[in-house]
Amino acid sequence: MNVLDYMQTLGNQARVASRAIARASTQDKNAALVAIAAAISEQRDALKAANALDMARGQENGLDAALLDRLELTDGRIDGMLEGLQQVATLADPVGEITDLKYRPSGIQVGKMRVPLGVIGIIYESRPNVTIEAASLCLKSGNAAILRGGSEAIESNQALAACIRTGLAAAGLPAETVQVVETTDREAVGALITMPEFVDVIVPRGGKSLIERISRDAKVAVIKHLDGICHVYIDEFADKTKAINIAINSKTHRYGTCNTMETLLVHTSRAADILPELAEAYTNIGVELRGCERTRELLVDINEATAEDWDTEYLAPILAIRIVDTLDDAIEHINRHGSHHTDSIISENYTLSRRFINEVDSSSVMINASTRFADGFEYGLGAEIGISTDKIHARGPVGLEGLTSQKYVVLGNGEIRQ
Repeated sequence: MNVLDYMQTLGNQARVASRAIARASTQDKNAALVAIAAAISEQRDALKAANALDMARGQENGLDAALLDRLELTDGRIDGMLEGLQQVATLADPVGEITDLKYRPSGIQVGKMRVPLGVIGIIYESRPNVTIEAASLCLKSGNAAILRGGSEAIESNQALAACIRTGLAAAGLPAETVQVVETTDREAVGALITMPEFVDVIVPRGGKSLIERISRDAKVAVIKHLDGICHVYIDEFADKTKAINIAINSKTHRYGTCNTMETLLVHTSRAADILPELAEAYTNIGVELRGCERTRELLVDINEATAEDWDTEYLAPILAIRIVDTLDDAIEHINRHGSHHTDSIISENYTLSRRFINEVDSSSVMINASTRFADGFEYGLGAEIGISTDKIHARGPVGLEGLTSQKYVVLGNGEIRQ
């Protein structure tokens, strides 16, 4: 197979399909989503069998626990895909929405219409459920998609691609609306990100090195975040029970996700009260703790945190802990060492909490809630194409609206410019 020719063919087919899906009715798009869900439900055993092949190969190739966790298709995750498809089908269709209509002195009306981006290339690692999340959001927002999953999930992704084709056919939509790349050759990625004539936007989902490479080499716009160095700050006015529950959940609910807490900040006035109990809970769960000098005075058995720890996304059962003197110190630490992803304050003080969410420069900021809520499904977006920490176009979990743009529409009645 000539990879470049193959990718050019996919791109050309996607461009043609993008025009058809852009004008498709909401009814047809929703019918496709429901039909894809039905196909997945019907093929559940086949999907699990395909995934078992990927899991076995991953174990043979020495994939670490976090990657294997992302790769696995459990019944719960398949149910999550089905629920996500149904939820996206019930969401309002953003395409064609006209807002901000205003009359101008000339007599014309000027407004904005929401339109699809066109063709979206999505590059991701490990998680086969991203195939369905991406397909559903691109489809509902009127975009064509080219999906390039990781080689470790090739069997799972091809099985899911068959379900997508079944659903598109049932709704009378072009099969090329969503195409899953069939080759594991890495040249496919290089081709996909350098085809501006066919691809309008790239969304990379994976490790930092992958996203850095794509951001550096892409010839089209990229919606991205590099990593997820997320913080929980336990304020001096925190409720102890809330603080402990949120700190444990933010770290241990799942280790291999970008919204998992990697650094815990604790106000000095609450450290002695909260940290020993938290440390015991973390130790029982199997989390390695690394602390600053003051933290280690309270927790004498933990490892020392180095300067590198504050800038590390572990994606593993490791947590860095730092004691701070003020809210200002916490905000300064987060803005310097964080990745502008998700950060949460635990506090019953309204004024300090408002300062935190105003001054922390992240795409999601929270009060008294686990960082694990930072995803499109929990935000009511149905699913997410990814999370953006950029500040232009889309920021935070990117759902339907983030996969559209706006163009100006002018409504006249024969007016001419004087």
